[in-house]
Amino acid sequence: MSDLQIRPARPEELRAIGELTLAAYAADYGLVEGVGYAAVLADAARRAELAELLVAVDGDGTPVGTVTIVRPGTEFAELSREGELEFRMLGVLPSATGRGIGEALTRAVITRARELAVARVVLCSLVTMTRAHRLYERLGFVRLPERDWEPQPGVILIAYGLEL
Repeated sequence: MSDLQIRPARPEELRAIGELTLAAYAADYGLVEGVGYAAVLADAARRAELAELLVAVDGDGTPVGTVTIVRPGTEFAELSREGELEFRMLGVLPSATGRGIGEALTRAVITRARELAVARVVLCSLVTMTRAHRLYERLGFVRLPERDWEPQPGVILIAYGLEL
C-alpha cells in the first residue's frame, strides 16, 4: 500500500477511471457495458464535472480504484441529507483487489467529510455487495434500514451511515 496515492482525478485519467469503474462492477455484478447503470459507471467525466472524483493510483500512476463523493441535493445524490456527505461508485480494478484499496478510498471519503465538517457519511449499496458491507461495518458504518430503497423493481439498495 505504500505505493498507493489517493487524489482528485485528472482530466487525462477520466477514460481509464470510467473503464476501471465499469470493470469493477462488471466483475462482481455482471453489468453490461453501455446499458443502464453501466453507462453511468463508465461516465467518469460527468462525475468529475458534477461531484468530487477521487482516484487511487499505484506507483507507476496507473488508476487502480476510484470513488465519487457527492453532496446532498446534487445530481448524483441518492440518499444524503443536509449535514451529510455521500459516496458512490466505489470501484477497484479487479486485478488490484485484496490490496486494501477500497478501504483506503473509504477512509479518504471520511477524511473529506471531516474537512467539510459534516455530521455523517452515508452510502447505499446493492444488497448483494456483502464484501463491501463487511468493509463498511469494520470501519464503523451502521445500517440505516429506514433509508433502504428500490430504484427499480428488484434492485434493492441498503443504506449505511457513519456518525462523525
